[in-house]
Amino acid sequence: MQNKQMKHVVNGAFILSLAALIAKILSAVYRVPFQNLVGNTGFYVYQQIYPLYGIGMTFALSGLPVFISKLIAEQTDSGWQRETLRRSALLLTFLSVLIFIGLQVGAGQIAQAMGDRQLAPLIDAVAWMFLFMPWLAVSRGFFQGRFIMVPTALSQVIEQIVRVAVILIAAVWAVQGHWSVYKMGTWAMSGAAFGALASSGVLLYFWWRRERQPQGNMSKVAVPRYRDLLRRFLAEGGSLCLFASLIVLLQLVDSFSVKNNLVVAGLGQAAAKSLKGVYDRGQPLVQLGLVLATALSTSLLPSLTRALQRQRQNEFYRQAVMMIRLSCAFSVAAAGGLIALMPGVNRLLFGDTHGDLALGLYMLSIVLVALISSYSSVFQSLGEYHLPTVALLLGLVVKLAINGWAVRQWQINGASGATVFALAVMFWLLWWHSRNYIRQALFRQNFLGKLFVCTGGMVLVVGVLYAQLVQWLQPGRLATGGLVLLCVALGGGVFLFLARKLRLLTIREWLALPLGKKFLRRFK
Repeated sequence: MQNKQMKHVVNGAFILSLAALIAKILSAVYRVPFQNLVGNTGFYVYQQIYPLYGIGMTFALSGLPVFISKLIAEQTDSGWQRETLRRSALLLTFLSVLIFIGLQVGAGQIAQAMGDRQLAPLIDAVAWMFLFMPWLAVSRGFFQGRFIMVPTALSQVIEQIVRVAVILIAAVWAVQGHWSVYKMGTWAMSGAAFGALASSGVLLYFWWRRERQPQGNMSKVAVPRYRDLLRRFLAEGGSLCLFASLIVLLQLVDSFSVKNNLVVAGLGQAAAKSLKGVYDRGQPLVQLGLVLATALSTSLLPSLTRALQRQRQNEFYRQAVMMIRLSCAFSVAAAGGLIALMPGVNRLLFGDTHGDLALGLYMLSIVLVALISSYSSVFQSLGEYHLPTVALLLGLVVKLAINGWAVRQWQINGASGATVFALAVMFWLLWWHSRNYIRQALFRQNFLGKLFVCTGGMVLVVGVLYAQLVQWLQPGRLATGGLVLLCVALGGGVFLFLARKLRLLTIREWLALPLGKKFLRRFK
């Protein structure tokens, strides 16, 4: 019976991971045609406000539902669960209404702090999404707590499809109707509310189906007091939400400081907006680079949970080490490949090679975010939320402290460097305070040395090949895309070949990968 339940949990986690993967790909890919349609300044307008949406999305999709599902899973009594949901919904409704009013009333002041008062209508548009947050978080958390993952997964994908459709339609209409970039941005940001509405409808349907079934008698049990529930929301739920929105929080700092400090450094308003739009190209590239590493770590989380439930400490640490090593290996490979091919990737996706250095530096974020996510997952699996929260807040303080100065000194190169340095501080704190067995995960069997050789070999082959082909062929934008795809395929092959030849990963780690067994058999 226990094996059957565990199989149900693992299958549910797979469904949720697949939906998250689809949603992340959609969220990253749409920015490319969007930027091509609206240009650097239009992209700047959208990206200035995007972090506000990103924070709300992670609250309603990642952080709070995971915490609420934990509350639900802790008790099997339906009366306790219903009352906990009701009280959670009341707390979240109060919070979401407060945020909505704050954004509506303070839109002008927030826009002014970002250095562009014309952004106020975009803030008004994105504020409406927060009114859907209580229902989205509570219903998703309830279903996940019951290990029913399809409603959450389907609502997540539908939300992204609707939002992306609204954004791209707004961009096309803006080009055809010669709208201002701010009118276009307002309509694009309204996609957040439309997506939340569609997602709410999906969850409402599943809730209605469930309510039609007999629920049994609810017993009268002691339920958590509002004060205790609020304390857990702030400590555990707050930590989960902060880490789910790590990149978005750093981008929020950029929204308030990059464009303003570019102007202080001597750039005109138009030039500063355009350059901030170039810098914002890094976000979809980082998201795409994180897709594989995040998918690998997420797929191994059920194994951590299973080991803890069975009180098998050795198995837990073995799975944790595997998650850290796989995340590190493939995030380093992704970052190295993107850096080596940045001129081609930049030209293929965005039409020019502006900001290559800043974007290449920004790609180092992929490695650090993947490692931070892996280490924080280990801490949170053990019920330790304090240190990850402290590490994240310290990283944000570092980013706030040095970002303006770095931008004034080195423009968008400085902004990228400040982000990487802040993430490095977070990672160091998590690494230093982790258990010795986890801390040594990256050093066993000369893992980092082998990874350096594998990645260095890949970067050398790909970089030299791409440079030579460009010099010989002088390709246009489309042909550049073909060269990039060729180099990506070759680089991936070189990395895997060297990784197997140098025994970068253990047999167990290879088998944990999708198609890992087939790869090992073919390599032999």
